[in-house]
Amino acid sequence: MDIVLTTFNARFIHSAFGLRYLRANLGELRERSSIHEFTINERPIDALETILAHQPKIVGVSTYIWNIDVVTEFASLLKRVSPETVLVIGGPEVSYELETQPVVEIADFVVTGQGDLAFADLCQMVLNGKEPVSRIINGGAVDVSLLQLPYEEYNDEDVAHRIIYVEASRGCPFRCEFCLSSLDKSVKAFDLDPFLDQMQSLYDRGVRQFKFVDRTFNLKVDFSTRILQFFLDRYEPGLFVHFEMIPDRLPEELREIIKAYPPGALQFEVGIQTFNPDVAKNISRRQNYDKLRDNFAYLRDETTVHVHADLIVGLPGETTSSFGEGFDQLVQLGPQEIQVGVLKRLRGTPITRHDDEFEMVYSPHPPYEILSNRDIDFTEMQEMKRFARYWDLVGNSGNFRDTLTLLLGDTPYESFRTFSAWLANEAQTQHGISLQRLTQYVFEFLTEVRQISPDVVGPMVLTDYQRPGRPKVPKFLKRFADQVTLESRDVDTAKRQARHL
Repeated sequence: MDIVLTTFNARFIHSAFGLRYLRANLGELRERSSIHEFTINERPIDALETILAHQPKIVGVSTYIWNIDVVTEFASLLKRVSPETVLVIGGPEVSYELETQPVVEIADFVVTGQGDLAFADLCQMVLNGKEPVSRIINGGAVDVSLLQLPYEEYNDEDVAHRIIYVEASRGCPFRCEFCLSSLDKSVKAFDLDPFLDQMQSLYDRGVRQFKFVDRTFNLKVDFSTRILQFFLDRYEPGLFVHFEMIPDRLPEELREIIKAYPPGALQFEVGIQTFNPDVAKNISRRQNYDKLRDNFAYLRDETTVHVHADLIVGLPGETTSSFGEGFDQLVQLGPQEIQVGVLKRLRGTPITRHDDEFEMVYSPHPPYEILSNRDIDFTEMQEMKRFARYWDLVGNSGNFRDTLTLLLGDTPYESFRTFSAWLANEAQTQHGISLQRLTQYVFEFLTEVRQISPDVVGPMVLTDYQRPGRPKVPKFLKRFADQVTLESRDVDTAKRQARHL
């Protein structure tokens, strides 16, 4: 192959959507190219051996915050072993602040911005022996009407084993300063007819899980309802569609079609980020909190949508106290998952304008998480990161659906923060905790620290543990086995959806 497109995904189940766009838009060069994906857990030197076996003239690599270190090592090895191979890098991680990045110095060419068409032009020049004017090529913002859709680039293995990403629009009208989408000032929608034709083709090939990467899916009601109706008309058990939506925009037309979806078929990722209006103003985020609450109530009470809501720790002006107030409000709104994220300083984002006033200090290493700021010192920030990790293990996992009500009580944030600090001291780790061990920690905390009767806690914990059909009873719960009947252990798998599949 003359051209090999590659990247290092975070997990095998992920698929590199950008690479598929690049190949689909290579024109006459498409048949002279191939895609090879690896994960960040694989050795770069092994990936290099696989790629060089194809004797490519050009290797294109996508970079992101989660793989930049691996890509840098890969790039260094490639240019040592095969210096004549032209190395092209692109992606969000190398679209800004190029002067500080070693991988930029290693690469022959760097494509910034959206490289769907710019990469093809570069390959034409290189393969035809022409010298590009600059080694830094600005892909800019692409007119989506000029793009070849990439969905035929998903092969049978992708359909069988990987998440299938799709997009009906690009860009975001909002200016949230922590987000790269804030730099693309307009929303560009794809022509729905050919797009839905491609969705039909994927469906016919057996795809039943569609993850939309649009940043503002519900921006235009007629656009959104047509897509929702398309999937609703084709519903069968196993169909699952994920959208990212604006939390304060849910007009009646959308409500009615959302309500028609059966359980387990629809997930909304809802970015709230903060309930503090002053903090929202600091990051240029516009949000109507009254409408947001009303929409959450509707989704919770009138639909079967699985709601995944986001809050961020470390935003400029947000204290742990105000974050906790927001967390409590969100728990009250009742989403199935609350993703507690930690602020990251993505390259090129305007969040840096707050560095001096709010004393923002970020790690210089990927993923560039906040270390401390004016309102949260390093020690407390580390505590909040543990809070986020343990919340994911306990609050979001679906493994403690009933027991969680005991853990949270009437003061969810303070209660779980206390549990998080205790668990950190007991476990001495945030990773590698088995479910059985984690279940025992929860039991011990509730009975020994909270002083709740084991006769109350035990049956509830065991019911949660066995709900997905686990027949084994942990030793410390055996005395409660006769209190948990088959009927109370329903077969609801409580699966974490989308990113947990």
